[in-house]
Formats: sequence, C-alpha cells, structure tokens
Amino acid sequence: MDLKDIKAIIDLMKKNSISEFELEKQDFKIKLKRGTAAAVQYDENAPALALPVANPAVPLPAASGAASAPASGDLEIKSPMIGTFYRAPSPESANYVEIGSEVNPDTVVCIIEAMKVMNEIKAEVRGTITEILVDNAKPVEFGQPIFKIRPL
Repeated sequence: MDLKDIKAIIDLMKKNSISEFELEKQDFKIKLKRGTAAAVQYDENAPALALPVANPAVPLPAASGAASAPASGDLEIKSPMIGTFYRAPSPESANYVEIGSEVNPDTVVCIIEAMKVMNEIKAEVRGTITEILVDNAKPVEFGQPIFKIRPL
C-alpha cells in the first residue's frame, strides 16, 4: 500500500463520515481514526502504521510533497512522512534531481522509504531546485523541508 492508497482511504472516510478504518493484509496493518491521533499498534508478526485523519474542524499541516514559502521567496518541498530519504531509485542510478534542475508538478524528486515501501515524492510545483536540505540515506520527519525550489 502506498501513500496514494492511504490518501484515497482518508478521502473516502471524510466523504462517508466514517470515524474509524482498519485494514490487515499479509504483513501489513493500518488503522485510521478521524478526530484523534491514532496510536501505533504492533502485532508480533505484522508491522503497523497508524495515521491521524483530518477532522474538518482542525486544519492539518500540508501533506505529500507540499510546498510552502519561507522568507527567502523559495518554496520548500516537505516530507509527507517519516522515513529514509533517497535521492536516486537505486545506489547505481543517477539522482532524480540536482541543484539547478527544472521540475514540474509530476517530477519525482526523491524516494522516502517507510516500512520497506519506497514512496516516490513529486515536486507538486513548477520551478528550479535551489537547495537539497537532506543528505542521501538519512532519516526525515513528517513536515521536514527536504528541498528548496524557486517557482517559475
């Protein structure tokens, strides 16, 4: 299950006023609750993932790869999850982007590995990469800036 699937489940929960959702599949388990932060649960054989789901009355920080404007005028591409940041699809491959690379909203800029799942992160804005804020193979937190981009 990737981030798009989780977002789709969250959207369905919002549209249908569902307050709790749980899915268990092979060695994957996810539990989502609306209105409260869900606790992470562990099964001895299955890693677990729990995410807070937006309560319409409480705004959440920007999600996947969302860009925000710091004081310099450049936008920040932020990590949509906790995981390990990778600049290339494999150790032998070229990096997705470098400083000076022009990107569009669908350009993959990096991968974040979470629970052994490789999640492609897209720029979601059109611009030029001005700074790479995280070293390859280093951990990142949810909402942590990973790139700076100058909008075109």
